[in-house]
Amino acid sequence: MHKLLKFRYFFVLLLLVACGEGAQKKETQTETVTEEKPIKKVSESNKKVILFFGNSLTAGYGLDTEESFPALVQDRLDSLGLGYTAINSGLSGETTTGGLNRLQWVLNQKVDIFVLELGANDGLRGIPLTETRANLQSIINAVKEKNPETRIVLAGMQIPPNMGQDYTQEFRTIFPELAEKNELALIPFLLDGVAGNPELNLPDGIHPTAEGQKIVTENVWAVLSPLLK
Repeated sequence: MHKLLKFRYFFVLLLLVACGEGAQKKETQTETVTEEKPIKKVSESNKKVILFFGNSLTAGYGLDTEESFPALVQDRLDSLGLGYTAINSGLSGETTTGGLNRLQWVLNQKVDIFVLELGANDGLRGIPLTETRANLQSIINAVKEKNPETRIVLAGMQIPPNMGQDYTQEFRTIFPELAEKNELALIPFLLDGVAGNPELNLPDGIHPTAEGQKIVTENVWAVLSPLLK
């Protein structure tokens, strides 16, 4: 049953890719993504910043902003009295190329922890893996160059095997290899425990429901929390 659900999840992902740019434009029109907006207003100038830089998974597509995992992380930070402000910089349909192009604007502010969640859309579109890897490395380099003290968390992703077993396997290894090379904290698989479960995903079978976002939050928090001490 688990394999069947996972297959259905992958099939829906491929349908999304097949829709091409038209689907991406439609998605952009039907959702609201607030770029560079603090989830909660910074009340103290000395608060540190956690910036979540990604695509629709980070943006919380199909949900209220307060239900996205960056917002849930902010709730956790507040409940523990930690002086951090989470910023949701998720943009639907974003590829690593798009992320690299808008990165400098994002880095105009001081960032203490940078959570990088990009690459899945590259894999679904069959973009050459050398390009995806190079773009992610360039993003990492730019963040470090802007502020060497910024700690980076890389979110690992997986894709269906429809692009071929070799492509799928190599895509999966990009994230742990970049994390090891650059000494980054790694979330092994952002959607662990959510992907392929229809009860935890919206009808599109792609984006987590509010309950699914809670599980994603735990996946993120397990890696993020040690960096807050």
